[in-house]
Amino acid sequence: MTPQRVELINTGSELLLGNVRDAHLEWFGKELIGIGLRISRQTTVPDGSDILSALREAFKRCDVILVTGGLGPTTDDITRELASESLCLPLIKDQEVLRRIQDYCHVRGISFQPRMERQAMVPSGARVLPNEFGTAPGLYVAPTVVTSLTIPHLFLLPGPPRELRPMATNYVIPILKGLAKSGAKDVCNIYRIVGMGESMLESKLGLELSKRTGLEVGYCARPNEVDLRLIGTPSLLDEIKPIVLQAVGDNLLSDAGESMEEVVVRLLQKYGETIATAESCTGGHIADLMTNVPGASSVFREGFVTYSNASKIRILEVPSAVITQHGAVSEEVVRAMAEGACRLSGADYSIATSGIAGPYGGSDEKPVGTVWIALCSAEERTETWKETFRGDRITFKQMVAQSALDRLRRLLIARPA
Repeated sequence: MTPQRVELINTGSELLLGNVRDAHLEWFGKELIGIGLRISRQTTVPDGSDILSALREAFKRCDVILVTGGLGPTTDDITRELASESLCLPLIKDQEVLRRIQDYCHVRGISFQPRMERQAMVPSGARVLPNEFGTAPGLYVAPTVVTSLTIPHLFLLPGPPRELRPMATNYVIPILKGLAKSGAKDVCNIYRIVGMGESMLESKLGLELSKRTGLEVGYCARPNEVDLRLIGTPSLLDEIKPIVLQAVGDNLLSDAGESMEEVVVRLLQKYGETIATAESCTGGHIADLMTNVPGASSVFREGFVTYSNASKIRILEVPSAVITQHGAVSEEVVRAMAEGACRLSGADYSIATSGIAGPYGGSDEKPVGTVWIALCSAEERTETWKETFRGDRITFKQMVAQSALDRLRRLLIARPA
């Protein structure tokens, strides 16, 4: 029988204080849909007794509970103890786990602290899930009945993603696969679309999609970008795909959930071409995005961050007279920046940006949010365009980067096959 309700309980006061970003829901959501399971609820609780309350509430309605965090050696790591209390199972020191912790410390030159022995305490009957990247093992408790309370599949996992993800991949997912029913499973297709708002997208596709029985449709909007999420059987999604592609045309960024920078890197690799960046208002954000993509070293030639006028003149050889006459945020300056980057780096393409991120520095002629962007090819055929993006500085930089990369993407996909 396939579990119908899977819940994720994230523990840690740092999550609720905003000091640490919760990355577990996104990761588990993608992993579980691939085996026919979905998270039905997520709860985030601080360190302390709220963990016990969250567990007891979830026991009543869940088939599977995934708990993250609170398995470390310090006094605020009490998930193990509270889970043991909720299960009415005593904690027993596992000598094999203790030996692994001591070996882990010895190999890495870490001083073993007596408080680390807490991590070797295991609820009676629980299965230990080895941690190859830390000292806190995971724990799995199979379904049981305790004083008339039915306990579902319970997984206790470490909080750091570098420890949790390998453990979940190697041990948790195989267990959950064994619980899922055989036969056709729903899958999730994500179409990432740029240059279309979600209302426009729904006006083009909503009626057609609503006719399909067994299809779940969702939209997730970001600045100048929308994810169209379709969940259904593989055969149903295959049937719908041509309809989606025809409706969105070259506004389709990816039908595999790829980011703009991933698509651009892949296209440049396809044609064996390279790129350089010359950034002012984006402060290296475009270069950062591109170099986050595995394999970017084959296409990314060089990045110039020329935030000041002096650096534009000294590094990119922008004529000082052009800046004096037109100002740094101008078509003429951004063109010179792009052409200088292409010439100096030897790249096939360059992107340049110069704008006013705000909240200060604007004028009636050039208000906050104004940006000039240039795309130059090695033959120095340079295209320039002006945009206005209102919002905070981070959002401004994101939208400028997306606009620049999308123009390059459209240029590359327009090539004859």
